[in-house]
Parts: sequence; structure tokens; C-alpha cells
Amino acid sequence: MKLDAPTLVTVTVFVTVVMGALYLLSWSQTRRTRALGFLGTAQVSGALAATLFGLRGLVPDWLSIGLANAVMLAAFGLIWGGARSFEGRRIAVLPLAAGPLVWLAACLVPPFYASLGARVVLASAIAGLYCALAARTLWHHRGERLPSRAPAAILLASEALLIWTRIPATLVLPAPPVGTPTDPFWVAVLCFVALLYSVAVSVLFMALAKERLEAEQRRVAETDPLTGIANRRALGAEARRVLAAGPVALLLFDLDHFKRVNDTFGHAVGDAVLVGFCAAAGQVLPEGTAFGRLGGEEFACLLPGAGAARAVAVAETVRHAVAAMRPDLLPGLSVTVSTGIAVGAGEFETLLGLADRALYQAKAQGRDRVVLAGPELRRVA
Repeated sequence: MKLDAPTLVTVTVFVTVVMGALYLLSWSQTRRTRALGFLGTAQVSGALAATLFGLRGLVPDWLSIGLANAVMLAAFGLIWGGARSFEGRRIAVLPLAAGPLVWLAACLVPPFYASLGARVVLASAIAGLYCALAARTLWHHRGERLPSRAPAAILLASEALLIWTRIPATLVLPAPPVGTPTDPFWVAVLCFVALLYSVAVSVLFMALAKERLEAEQRRVAETDPLTGIANRRALGAEARRVLAAGPVALLLFDLDHFKRVNDTFGHAVGDAVLVGFCAAAGQVLPEGTAFGRLGGEEFACLLPGAGAARAVAVAETVRHAVAAMRPDLLPGLSVTVSTGIAVGAGEFETLLGLADRALYQAKAQGRDRVVLAGPELRRVA
């Protein structure tokens, strides 16, 4: 089959409508991801613009030139809006509508409307700018590690550059100063390139949405819902990773008389104490420390490469920070913590067992103290 311009226009419209419908369907199922709505609308708008372009000569020029390009620029603006929405940025209507409005205003000027070169330059400048802004938005937020982020940003940047190359080509190459492009070959090439970019951008943005959802699910699965720190599963995985690189110090914390707190003040206060302990410990633990909740009132942290002296110093700092907690509304409530420490390498479960024995001794010796595991368990504070 010969892929002439009408055939490629038809294929482009069909594929773009299908991709847009898939985006809108996904958005209807997950309304929280507004970016899918922006991108679905952009695809449908692009299909409408391609249809109007394909009808050139069959419909009035104000439809196939003026309105078609305005709709096309609106589609590029919506892609930028989708990128901003995906990154949680504020969406302002005026910047998204500025491109189509500038185009429509320029079309009201007869000399501009009559010049093919002027129309190509303005439409290319605006469309390329929207693509570049979308690429910049995705690249700027690359701190959130999603595998498809860099490819999507690079693809949009390359599309911007490709669109902008039409500007010097229009200014340098011989072209009719007025009228419309009539060469079927170049119309077919433009349709083919537009089709490739439409499919590629659609696939990458859908992959981005899927990757973020999976990342959020992993965070939920690895996060303690009450305190917001790592849960036992996540802490164990991090411990095995750290232990593979060398010895660590494991600090095992247990809040003293926590059952009494729940029985005396209620479970809501007990939960607040757990959250408060995490906040107090998080402020004094070394940066980058793996800190998590093992269950109930028991917590642990890992200090990679730390020796016994440093581990004890950190535990003492946490102990004093917790002892200083004094809720204003409950002056009779005091909180203390006992700590067991184990230093070494090997299996996490083995190290945890040693720290648990040290913690048991800290409890048996009167609580609110630090005990270091070793050949002979000893109280160090």
C-alpha cells in the first residue's frame, strides 16, 4: 500500500484518537492523576487538528489553516500542562492558552495570514516552546527516580528541536512567500513524524504514571502507617543491604512502661507518644541513618561502619532527647527509652538477637539506660 499523505493523515488521526481515548479512560479510573486527563485531551485535540489539516482544499482556509493550527498549538500546550500536573505544579490557564490566542490574533493581520513563511515560523516557535517547557518540567523533577522520566524529557526536547528546525529552513530554503504547502512528499513526512512522536510520547507518559503508582505502592508497603518511618520489612531489607558492605551498629529502642501510658492516658496519647519519639529520635540521629519501627513500641536504627563508642554516644543522645519530651497538655506524662546495642557483621537476625538480649538486660537493670552486647553484657549508661 502506498503511504501517501491522505493515508498517513487518516492513520495519524485514528492512532491519536485511540491513544487519547486510552488516556481519558485511565483518567476516569484514577481521577487523582489529572495529568492523564490533560494528555488525553491533548491527543484528541491533535487528532482534530490533523483532520482539519487533511481537509485543506475541501474546507475554508480559516478552518484548515487558522483553526487547525490553533487547535494543534492548544494540544502542545496541554502536553505542557500534563507535565506540570504530573509533577504537582500549579496549572495556570493563561500560559496554556497564550499560544493559540497569539496565533489567532496574528491570523487577523492580512500580511501575516497571506505569508506561508510567517505562519510556519510563528507556529513552529510556539509549538517548540511548549515541547521545551514540558521537557524542562520533567527534567527539573528528576530527583524522583522514575525509569521513563529521562527518556520522556529527552524525547520532548528532541521534538522541540525538530520543530524549531523548520524556522531556519523556512527562512533559508526557497519557498513560496504566499499560499499553502502542496508537496505531497513533505506533507507525508510531517504526518509520519507527528505519528511517531504522538505514539512515543503517549507510551512514555503512560509508563511514567504506572511507575509512579508502583513507587507509591512500594512506599506504602515499606512505611509504618502511624509514624511514617520504615516498617520492619523495609528496615530488614536495608539492614541486609548495609551488612553486605561491612559491619554495622544496631540500636534497638523500647519505650519504657508503654502499656502503662496506654492504660492511664488512652491509646490516642500512646500513639502520640510513638510519633513524638520518632520525631525526637529523628532530630538527633545521624543523617542517612536507617530508622524503623519493628512493632509496638520497639524501634531500631542502623549505623553503618560505627564502632561501639559511637553507637553508645548516639544511643545516649537519643535517650536524653526522649527524656526531655514534656507534653504541655499532660504534665504528668514522662517518657523514657531503654536501648540495646549490638555491633558486628553477618546476618541481620543474629545481630537483632544480640541487641534484643542487651535490651532485655537494660529493662532488667531498671530501664532508661543503654546496654552494649558483647562477651559479657554490660550497662554503659
